[in-house]
Amino acid sequence: MTAHDHSSKVRVAVIGAGRIGGHHARILSKLPDVQLAAVCDTNIWRAQLAAWKCGTVAVRDYRDILGQVDAVVVAVPTPAHFEVGQTALSRGLHCLIEKPLAASVDEAKKLLALSADKKVVLQVGHVERFNPAVLEAIPHIRNPRFITVERLGPYDPRTAHIGVVLDLMIHDLDILLTLVGSEVESLEAIGAHLLSDHEDIANVRIRFKTGCVADVTASRISLEKSRKLRAFQEDSYVSLDYGNSALKVYKKKAPVIKSLKDIEIIRPKLDHTEPLRNEHLHWLDCIRHNRKPWPSGERGIEALKLALQISDELERYHSTGNQGTRQLLPDWAQDLTRIAKTVGKDFLRS
Repeated sequence: MTAHDHSSKVRVAVIGAGRIGGHHARILSKLPDVQLAAVCDTNIWRAQLAAWKCGTVAVRDYRDILGQVDAVVVAVPTPAHFEVGQTALSRGLHCLIEKPLAASVDEAKKLLALSADKKVVLQVGHVERFNPAVLEAIPHIRNPRFITVERLGPYDPRTAHIGVVLDLMIHDLDILLTLVGSEVESLEAIGAHLLSDHEDIANVRIRFKTGCVADVTASRISLEKSRKLRAFQEDSYVSLDYGNSALKVYKKKAPVIKSLKDIEIIRPKLDHTEPLRNEHLHWLDCIRHNRKPWPSGERGIEALKLALQISDELERYHSTGNQGTRQLLPDWAQDLTRIAKTVGKDFLRS
């Protein structure tokens, strides 16, 4: 891998001018060591609007700009990640590809192999890794025994082409794999599709080989956003709020807790830099110094594998008439479908 010349700006194009692509373009346009060369989208009007806001040019066909840039951000819909990523990597361009890395593990592995062959940086857009609360929480979490995660938000028709597991939950799967540092032993999943042809709400219980158990819920039929993680371990409890970038750590000060005085509450001071900006700075640093990114292609493949395994479990759940997996699930998941249908009706009435 060849490091980028430190004296020159990194020329970057953003491919995909939707909501996420627009945020990428906004931040890149403000970084002093970056030249935002173009915003590309097959919808030229959308590309032009994003380009106008960021002081750059709009391009309909991204292939027209590849010879004029050093790197690209791939923010197109998931089914197109492989085609666009393969084309850019084959031209020797560094890539930041939004999560999930690809629509299948086979496609993701081909992208990783191509980046290695061309000696360029391939970073996956697991932006929650760069959330200040996550960065601060990592040193406090050691050998967790039980983790609960919820990621709830309103429906967005633009992501209806994939289910909520690949759309939202994959962020938390990546964080879980990072925090637990263990292979998955087994999982149980339940979900329901209400507003799209894919699951819009899902709950999964994951058992890791270390003995840690994680309960993860993702929903895109909620009226209010909520993104929280709670980790329980032998001597402490860590409460992390992704959305508000907040963190609290509760630690035992004595072997036996007789009162609240025996519990120390730590509220670390967090740097409230935008996570996406942190993600860009890390990617650019890897380009300039010939480094492997933290959310590497390998890590992206691990998260994708687990997400697809959960999706397969959900398919089995639906194909057996909501009976096959249900019998294996504990009480915490028995009424999820009924609740989801009620929430979905309320959502549609609102």
